[in-house]
Amino acid sequence: MAATDAVESSVVYQELIQIADAVAREKGIERETVVEAMEQAIQHAGKRKYGLELDIRAEIDRTSGAVTLQRFIEVVESDGVEVPGAQLSIEDARQANPIAQVGDFIAEELPPIEFGRIAAQTAKQVIVQKVREAERERQYGEYKDRVGEIINGLVKRPEHGNWIIDLGKAEAMLRRDDCLPREILRRGDRVRAYIYDVRQEPRGPQIFISHTHPQFMAKLFAQEVPEIYDGIIEIKAVARDPGSRAKIAVVSNDSSIDPVGACVGMRGSRVQAVVSELGGEKIDIIPWSHDTATFVVNALQPAEVAKVVMDEEDRRMEVVVPDDQLSLAIGRRGQNVRLASQLVGWDIDIMTETDESERRIEEMRLRSEHFIEALDVDDVLARLLVTEGFSEADEVAYVPVEELAGIEGLDEAIAQELQSRALGYVEERDRQMDERRRELGVSDELAAIEVLSPTMLVQLGEKDIKTLDDLGDLAGDELLEDYLPGSYLTLDEANAIIMAARAHWFEGEEAEETEAEDNAEAETDESAATEEETAS
Repeated sequence: MAATDAVESSVVYQELIQIADAVAREKGIERETVVEAMEQAIQHAGKRKYGLELDIRAEIDRTSGAVTLQRFIEVVESDGVEVPGAQLSIEDARQANPIAQVGDFIAEELPPIEFGRIAAQTAKQVIVQKVREAERERQYGEYKDRVGEIINGLVKRPEHGNWIIDLGKAEAMLRRDDCLPREILRRGDRVRAYIYDVRQEPRGPQIFISHTHPQFMAKLFAQEVPEIYDGIIEIKAVARDPGSRAKIAVVSNDSSIDPVGACVGMRGSRVQAVVSELGGEKIDIIPWSHDTATFVVNALQPAEVAKVVMDEEDRRMEVVVPDDQLSLAIGRRGQNVRLASQLVGWDIDIMTETDESERRIEEMRLRSEHFIEALDVDDVLARLLVTEGFSEADEVAYVPVEELAGIEGLDEAIAQELQSRALGYVEERDRQMDERRRELGVSDELAAIEVLSPTMLVQLGEKDIKTLDDLGDLAGDELLEDYLPGSYLTLDEANAIIMAARAHWFEGEEAEETEAEDNAEAETDESAATEEETAS
């Protein structure tokens, strides 16, 4: 009878190992992880049978599958037994083992557990939970380093408007926003998509894939164009209006290879393969250039560009096009200029040559009127100053006389007279503005900030910014946009003004820090003097 039990136990043990091997292969996880989950399940069942407060441990032999169940009893001081069955006094322990010490553990083997229905169900739940956790860790570890790759999968099911894609060993989510417009998917469809994010969430790793991500198109080109894969041609920028139109900027590291031609392919075969994958999305392949102006001219193709005026500080540019090219440059619903702006990374304003000419004429008129009024000169001289790039009387007042005299049609006497009139105008204007500033109640402390001109102080006062605290409560961009529009200050200068207004907030703290430093130095000197006296 005993021999029969031993044979049956051996069969059961071997089945445990076989089950562990099968689960490990099916889930793609380590066999050791499954065996450890089984050990925890048996250990959990043992605690439910013998007592949850006991230290019961299970071990499965990795070769034979034999299960060992043991209770570990901690040796404690004579009066330290708080959990009978889990702790044993040192006197009792030494009756069994004369060399036992406090802190040792005595292992006591327990009989095998006969799993009832509830115990078996509990063990199964523990194993399933541990295997699921291990499977999630495996999936996360496998896919977190694959962000930026294109993967293949099968459409599995819809879920709240999104699609679950079966990747084989994991599932990915193709959200509604990541699908192409008018894209129709059905269960069982094979799809290719771009992995753009992998997150570890409570319900397991979430793999997000996309058909609309700009880099999806870049990766498709890398698959179709060997020169991109080999690094001979480099993709510099991508801009997409998914499902409709896209622009991609490329440059060749080999002067003998045309980057645009290589991406188009023989009879357009390469670009057409990408277009088909993207549901017919039209793709403009643009030659990239180090020169931003040249790059934006290329990016606005097929429209022709007459002139580009750049504002590098705000990364904004005005692009002038012939009148008959305006609609082509802007594109349908602004698509062409929007994609060009994304590609270049600058804000682009489109205007026709007629609009630009009218604006230039209006600017010339306004600036000329300013000089006529401020300097008491005729229209010819005023237009001459505007043509030479002067826009304000302040510029004439403080420019070197030699520069004014160097203008064709002006001699040194006229230049000195113009500068004298400009200085007189600026001083009178600043005096009037200072009076207005005082009437508005703008504090002298605020006026002491050097960068703020009298005109700026009046602008601030008219918008209820009258003290250092009022100004200090603002942000730099807020000061530029809402309180001093058109002041030609940079964001750095605006931030410096704000910090100057806030300086008095920290004066008390600086005084305390200085006093603390002085006290620390005095204590150090006193300590050193005491040590010298002791030594002598």
